[in-house]
Formats: sequence, structure tokens, C-alpha cells
Amino acid sequence: MDEACDISKRPPAPEENPDDEAIAGALGDTKRIAVIGISAKPGRASLDVAHYLRDHGYEIVPVNPMLKQWEGIECYPSLNEIPGPVDIVDIFRKPESIGELVEEIVAKKPKWAWLQLGIVNNEAAAKIREAGINVVQDRCIKIEHARLI
Repeated sequence: MDEACDISKRPPAPEENPDDEAIAGALGDTKRIAVIGISAKPGRASLDVAHYLRDHGYEIVPVNPMLKQWEGIECYPSLNEIPGPVDIVDIFRKPESIGELVEEIVAKKPKWAWLQLGIVNNEAAAKIREAGINVVQDRCIKIEHARLI
């Protein structure tokens, strides 16, 4: 069987996602996006998405403990170490790793936590929402921006 068609490998459905109007509003109001799990390797989704967002006027704050810099910008080892606020935390991590980020996300208080395409962790998303932070799961911010803005 073609692996792309194997439904057992698909993530669970998000229990809740904002509607298009809310997402478009968020993307229109956002200025600063922290990208957790950003990569400097060509062909990686996080690199492509970060380039797209930067090219569309957003300030990218890279987060990856394995990188000192990304494209000449200081790369932070964790969300906690970013100075100042961020509007969106865009997450490129495995679903099972999202729970480890909940405390950092809640402490940082972004307006939005965005789990990229293929990433769903309903338990972590519920905890983030309880803190008053909007959550998007299993959607690509680049695709949504191109579609809605």
C-alpha cells in the first residue's frame, strides 16, 4: 500500500479549530512569529514556511536549541528565552512533544499557538486554550495565509 494513503498514519482529528474568519484576523494582526523547530536544512517544511512568512512581512523569531543563528538572526534554545512578546508560536515538533511545550507557551502568552500540518495533540491544545490562547492544529500557516490573506 502507498504510505501516503495509509490512514493509520494520519493524525487524529483536532477536537476544535478556529474558523476561517478568526484565522484570517489573526494572520492580519500578527507581526512576530516564533517558529519552534525551525531548520536551516533545505527542503525542510519549517525552513520553507519561515521564508514564506518572512517574505510576507512577518518578523521570524527562530527557536531551535541546535542552532545559534538562522539566516543571520539569533536563534533561541527555547520559547522562554525570547525577549518580548510574540503573536503566534508556530510549532514544527512531533505531536507527542507538544505536551512538553505547554508550560512555555502558557508562560509566553502568545495570542495563538499553531501546530503545523500533521500535528495534533488535543490534550495539550485544551490546556493551552484554557490559558486563553487560541490554538490551530493540523494546518499549515503558509497554506492558510495564501488562501485567506
